Amino acid sequence: MIMRKLGSTIGILALSASLALPVYAAESPGQETHHHEYSISGFTNYSELQHQLQQIEQSSKGIVDVEVVGKSNQGRDIYKATVGTGDKVILIQSEIHGNEKTGTVAILNMLKNLSNNSKQAREIREEVTLVFMPMMNPDASEGDKRRNSMTWNEVLVDFPQLEGASPAWNYLDRGISQSFDYGKNPGFDVNRDFNPDLNYVPEAKDFPGRSNEPGWFITPEAQTARDVYKSLQDAHGKVDAFIDIHHQGMYYVAGTADEVTLSLSAQFVPDPNTPAGAKYAQYKDKYNYDFSRQLNVAAYNELQSYGNSPFTNVSLYSQGLDLPGTALGTYALNGSGTVLFEVKGQTQMMGQKESGRLIKAVERGLTGIISAVADGSVGELNPEDYEKIPRTSSRPTN
Repeated sequence: MIMRKLGSTIGILALSASLALPVYAAESPGQETHHHEYSISGFTNYSELQHQLQQIEQSSKGIVDVEVVGKSNQGRDIYKATVGTGDKVILIQSEIHGNEKTGTVAILNMLKNLSNNSKQAREIREEVTLVFMPMMNPDASEGDKRRNSMTWNEVLVDFPQLEGASPAWNYLDRGISQSFDYGKNPGFDVNRDFNPDLNYVPEAKDFPGRSNEPGWFITPEAQTARDVYKSLQDAHGKVDAFIDIHHQGMYYVAGTADEVTLSLSAQFVPDPNTPAGAKYAQYKDKYNYDFSRQLNVAAYNELQSYGNSPFTNVSLYSQGLDLPGTALGTYALNGSGTVLFEVKGQTQMMGQKESGRLIKAVERGLTGIISAVADGSVGELNPEDYEKIPRTSSRPTN
């Protein structure tokens, strides 16, 4: 794992005659061709992310600590921003899929709010260590696409023991998906490259794999995320909660004609303590489904508190999943309470339309979770209330 202070990155920008602030080297192989009709200029791009993280760290006067924790396949820096010193640890991640962008903006806004001098911010920082990984798949973000920019041949260079194995099932090198031509620029769905065995070393016998089997940590982006998670385990004993911010298609709150603003979920693998989850029995003492459900209820209750508004259009994402290769599945099996945010629409579907409201919904959901963990009220929530969250429907009910 590469770690260095953000301010050490090459480059100087003179903001005034008396003040010079470090800026970031471009480190970019170039912007990929935009591939759909919708504008995304209102979202945060890679260079803007770098600049904003720098500003937040410096204006916080030591409250926010920003580090480079790894490199993408194309050489872009991957960042971690930490605020707070509490015993409870929350890890929050955005843009593992680069066409799912509201989470990055929400994270930057949360960092600004959590680093101010308000009583609430101070109390949260005393109780919680918050670790953010915004735009953790920067190549995909710059390409405005789901997958990273990495070929199977590049994997073989890093892992020669895989020579002769079939390419991973989550690798795409042909055709158009979500308006992007992967035949011209192959890549991996990084959110299928995780493995509950955090020390797993890729073996040819485990390829090509499939969706209900673990991944392999063959992409540098997944390796970096894994290394951050392990470092937090080493420093704090465990990562109490993990929140992954995604986007989905266009859905409706079951029984209504209301378009879903975002969906939530706590369930990504079958419970190892049940017959359905028997293959994960080695993780049964760590897995805490009730805590995951409580975290989701905290987000749901916060959004419902805004009364009759689009912020209340929250549904429960598809249940009964078995996805150990996702970050959420892997970290749940390692003892973290987990929350999935699935925000309405992706860039190839709607660009930046409604982005202000959707970003605010993410911020409010995150605030509900963080506040409930900080003051301990999350433990008082009834996990069974999770089952009362309306399901998601593909059709409106008139």
